[in-house]
Amino acid sequence: MSPVAHEPTASHSLNTADFDFELPAELIAQTPLSRRDDSRLMVLDRESGTVHHSLFKRLSDWLAPGDLLVANNSRVIPARLNGRRVPSGGAAEILLLRRLDTGTWCGLGKPAKRLKRGDRIEFPARASDIKPAVVTVEENLGGGELILQFEDGSDERLEAYGQAPVPPYITRSLDDPARYQTVYASVPGSAAAPTAGMHFTDEMIHQLQQKGFEWAEVTLHVGLDTFRPVTESQITDHPIHREWCEVPNDTVQAINACRRRRGRVVAIGTTAARTLETLGRDWRDDDPVGFAGFTDTFIVPGYQWKLVDCLLTNFHLPRSTLLMLVSALAGREAIMEAYAEASRQRYRFYSFGDAMLIR
Repeated sequence: MSPVAHEPTASHSLNTADFDFELPAELIAQTPLSRRDDSRLMVLDRESGTVHHSLFKRLSDWLAPGDLLVANNSRVIPARLNGRRVPSGGAAEILLLRRLDTGTWCGLGKPAKRLKRGDRIEFPARASDIKPAVVTVEENLGGGELILQFEDGSDERLEAYGQAPVPPYITRSLDDPARYQTVYASVPGSAAAPTAGMHFTDEMIHQLQQKGFEWAEVTLHVGLDTFRPVTESQITDHPIHREWCEVPNDTVQAINACRRRRGRVVAIGTTAARTLETLGRDWRDDDPVGFAGFTDTFIVPGYQWKLVDCLLTNFHLPRSTLLMLVSALAGREAIMEAYAEASRQRYRFYSFGDAMLIR
């Protein structure tokens, strides 16, 4: 069955239902390919609406030397912790979303309604010679969100207690947890991977640079809203959460040089796109500067793009902010038609799935 979308009307152009579709479960990729760059690549031309079918390793065929590829170098942390409440012994699970201060985190908890201020949770270490991590609930914010305080700096050693989270639609365990990271991930902080970049190999990045393509990096630590579906009927009622991001000055200079030579800025993934567009809010061609801070940029159809010319992305969940973002760049109708074609051609969807280039 092909994805089926509700057709929007002029007066309901920002209805969440307009971004719904059906997808056969067997097209949800459960495991990564043995080679990252063996993924398929769908190319969508924005001007003509034409769809081309290719391979990811042939990405350079669809871009031009002098184009700048901008990647999100955030690294997934072992953010999923399973433990017991003290002293009751009841099971508890925490998904860390972002660090707020030394030892203090915002996270999601289960069972959220039972976790109250002052409750303590103990997480055993995988090695018997390491004492358990202990977390105190500082505040229950509602909606499953908690403010948590780690004791004894144990959050500095999360690899001893936690495991990398994978999306709920991935039902098989990973043989190699490194496959839920990009090869260039270097700045720890994400609760989910910026998956569009997982198709790249070190060799492919080197080859692209040898062919005259530029490479630059930004950081956005992926949090709640990147993978949370929109439940409100009107998109504008969806509360966007803030995510921390940074654009260093060398990346800013690379973007400026690309624009001066009339190259294209290619965002690798929606998180890189959001970061670049946050930078674009205050962009000045004569004096561009980087920044570090939180972004609440919510990109939906009707958005006026500032810095991103092309987007390399995966195939996204229905009713998600990510589907809305790619629709803002290519147009909702073009995206829905491309998704229907991807379903007919048996593309692999979601985190371990195939790629799409919108140019």
